[in-house]
Amino acid sequence: MTLAAACAAAVAALLLVRGPGRLPTDLGRGARPRLPGPLPFAGLAAVASLGLLASALSGHQLVLALLAAGLVAGGFRLAHQSRRAATAGRRAGHVLAACDAMAADLAAGQPAMAALERSASEWQELLPAVVAGHLGADVPTALRGLSVRPGGGELRVLAAAWQVAHESGCGLADAVTAAADAIRGRQATRRLVATELAAARATARLMAVLPFGVLLLGAGVGGDPVGFLTRTTPGLTCLVAGLALAYAGLQWLQRIADQVLAR
Repeated sequence: MTLAAACAAAVAALLLVRGPGRLPTDLGRGARPRLPGPLPFAGLAAVASLGLLASALSGHQLVLALLAAGLVAGGFRLAHQSRRAATAGRRAGHVLAACDAMAADLAAGQPAMAALERSASEWQELLPAVVAGHLGADVPTALRGLSVRPGGGELRVLAAAWQVAHESGCGLADAVTAAADAIRGRQATRRLVATELAAARATARLMAVLPFGVLLLGAGVGGDPVGFLTRTTPGLTCLVAGLALAYAGLQWLQRIADQVLAR
């Protein structure tokens, strides 16, 4: 039991300790670097409390408690990934709209910075590039800095068009129009791939939920599958392995989608 308490405390410590924070790559107004800080005393108290709780639980109860905590953490992670994908999709749409608006303004004879300012008035995330342009800094570099955000990767195409037009002296309107056409084609391909992946995602979610239906079916015919899974060592082993494999499958499919859709 002492070993179980030590393991629980170690797991809690790993969950509570935060690594060095990344400095923000964007140049947005009001952005402040997140500097790493020491482990707070509240975290140490939580670790000690978890260790004492683990010492008061039996082996099966401790495993179930850790499994419940893992399920909650996994659910939050899946929800975060879903929100991140939705945000990336909206940002990609904003990038295309900004390129189309800039191409139209440039074709109408507007200066490059005026076209960029008008697009930034519609989409505030372009403001750092506008500020860079007014300060005499490199606008393509600022656009590339903004492209690291989820869904903003196509800003690199706009940055390349801006840089080529600036260095070669060719018309920026034609370069931005070509960039907008390239972005539109890539996004159309991504939508097609996302549609094809939708069936695989639905199947994966169904396979993850299906065991719960089997549990209900077993209980309905007079068995005790829940008791077997939670009160016996073989059942608990099957429960942990099954949930771990289901979560790994969902994460694997999410990683494939992120790589294919370049999020």
